[in-house]
Amino acid sequence: MKQNTMPSAAAPLVRISGGRRLMGVLWTVTVHAVSPAAGERGVAAALDEVERLDAILSDYRADSELSRLSAAAPTDRPATVSDDLWTVLSRAVAFRDSSDGAFDPTVGPLTTLWRQSRRSGALPLPAKLDAARAAVGPLSLILVDEPRGVSLTRPGMRLDLGGIGMGYAIDRALAILTERGIDSALVDASGDVGASGAPPGEEGWRIAIDPIPGTPAAMSGQILLAHAAITTSGDARQSVLIGGQRYSHIVDPRTGIGIDGPAAVTVIAPDATAADALATAANVLGPVRGRTFLENEAGCAGRFVSVDGEGESKIRQVQTSRWPGAGVHAIPPRP
Repeated sequence: MKQNTMPSAAAPLVRISGGRRLMGVLWTVTVHAVSPAAGERGVAAALDEVERLDAILSDYRADSELSRLSAAAPTDRPATVSDDLWTVLSRAVAFRDSSDGAFDPTVGPLTTLWRQSRRSGALPLPAKLDAARAAVGPLSLILVDEPRGVSLTRPGMRLDLGGIGMGYAIDRALAILTERGIDSALVDASGDVGASGAPPGEEGWRIAIDPIPGTPAAMSGQILLAHAAITTSGDARQSVLIGGQRYSHIVDPRTGIGIDGPAAVTVIAPDATAADALATAANVLGPVRGRTFLENEAGCAGRFVSVDGEGESKIRQVQTSRWPGAGVHAIPPRP
C-alpha cells in the first residue's frame, strides 16, 4: 500500500511571555514560538541583550561605557567606542540636526541640574544654569568617521541617551528574536513598544494608548501594531510643581528647563529608536512646530495631547496627517 506522503500541518505556535526590570523600568517580552522551550530561550536572550546594552548606554551607571566616555571630557583625541554606542550616537546626532536641537545627546549637564530642581522644588540658579548650558550643544560632540571616533570638546559635558537608548534596546531585542527564528514578537519597556510580525491569525498586536491618565476616553484607544514601534513621551508620571507651574522631567536643551505640562506626544515610527527620539523632540517642539517636524519624518505619525485648565473643553489634540483615525487601526509593515 502506498503511504500518504502529504506533509502534516505545522504545529500551532505557542505564546510565551517573560519580564525583567532593566534600565529602571519593567520590560516584558512576548513571543509566538514553535515550542515553550524555544520561546523561553528567546525571551531570555532578548532580555539579556537589553541588560548588556544597559551597561553601555546608561547615564545612571558610573561604570557604563557612556559614563566613562563622559568622564573623559574634554578628550584630547577622538575616543574609540563600541559599535552599539557609535550607532546610537550617530542616530542621536542625526535627530539633533533634523529637530534643530530639540533633541540633543549632550543635554546631560542640564538633565542633571533639572533632577536637582525636581528634588528641591526650586528652579536652577541662573549661574548654574548658564554653566550647564555652556557645556551643551552641537559643538560639544563631534563624530569622526575615518578613523571612527568620538570627540568631546567641552569641560563638564555629559552625554545623555535617555531619549533614544531604550528605543535602540527594543530594536536590538527584536533583532535577537528574529535571528532565533521568532518572527512574531512584542517588546514592551513600560510603554515604549516595538513589534515584529503580528500574532498568528491577527493583523497586529493590540496596543492601548492612554497619553494623559484621567482625560476623556476619546483621547485613549488602541492601535494594531506590526513591524513598527510606538512611544508616548510626556509628564504623566514624572512632573514637578514649581511656583504654581507644572514642569515635565523632559528638559528643553535650548533653555535647560523642563517643558510645560501636562502634555504628551505619541509617535508611531518604523523602529523604536526613531519613535523614542522623535517623541522626545516633538514634545520639546510643541504641537505646532512638532507636527511639522513629524510630517517630514518618513513613515511616522504623531498625536499631541495637552491640558490647559479643567474640563474637556480645556483639552487640546493635534495630530499629523498620517495618524490613524478613530477606533482600532493597523499599522502596515514598513517596506
